[in-house]
Amino acid sequence: MFVVIGFLIVIIGILGGYLLYGGNIMLILQVPKLIMIGGAALGSVVAAAPPRILKKILRGLKMIFGGERYTKEEYLNLLKTLFELFHVATREGLINVEQHVENPAESSIFKKNPFLLNNKHALHYLCDTMKVMISGGIPPHEIEMLLEADIDTQHQDDANAPALIQKLGDSLPGIGIVVAVLGIILAMEAIDGPVEIIGRNVGAALVGTMMGVLLAYGFVLPLATNLETLQQSEGRYLECIKSAVVAYAKGNAPVMVVEFARRVIYEDVRPSFEETEKAVRSLKG
Repeated sequence: MFVVIGFLIVIIGILGGYLLYGGNIMLILQVPKLIMIGGAALGSVVAAAPPRILKKILRGLKMIFGGERYTKEEYLNLLKTLFELFHVATREGLINVEQHVENPAESSIFKKNPFLLNNKHALHYLCDTMKVMISGGIPPHEIEMLLEADIDTQHQDDANAPALIQKLGDSLPGIGIVVAVLGIILAMEAIDGPVEIIGRNVGAALVGTMMGVLLAYGFVLPLATNLETLQQSEGRYLECIKSAVVAYAKGNAPVMVVEFARRVIYEDVRPSFEETEKAVRSLKG
């Protein structure tokens, strides 16, 4: 939602100022130039990225326009899930967690958290690690190394999508210049015509440069930054899980496990101590 609002502000600011100067709106609404810039940009992205990265870009754009997914409510649900899971492990033994992590879709614990069930990477991140712990003989520091390696790999893979969008944004001014040069070439064909016609054609040609720069700095580069920020939120969700698993592996009680996990959540979406305690008590009851 805020992305759309931001784009509207950019458009209103640029076009509004242009109109206040007495500009002709029809002169800068050059659909053929938009087609040329858009086609060249799309072609360069397809040429630069393998299909899996293109899928990540599409998924990232869906995330951007879908809004923030990792809310305080979802983090509180995650803390409740972690508490229940490790409460079972502490009270009944780690082996009794196996039925939950082997088939989370049928688990009485995971069913309460649809967001986690639908977040395949986070779900596998937790369940696969618990399976390793159930197999036994893995010291806590190696569990931590395993979880960190997973996060690092995911971070490097996810970084490809915003990096490619960033490169696209950097290339748009150059594409705009190419389109402008093509416009100048067309304007030169009418060099022997009236001065006002030549001036109009040259002005229309320069619109290509303007469009390239505006699309880069007003739209594409902000999208890259937004996607990078959203991916950091995804990484923080995994860090929350990691802190809980490592805390349990080191022998902490479920209540402390949840507290370790709560402390790594970003402050603006972190449930308070009282909110978390109330949620945990409701599960105990």
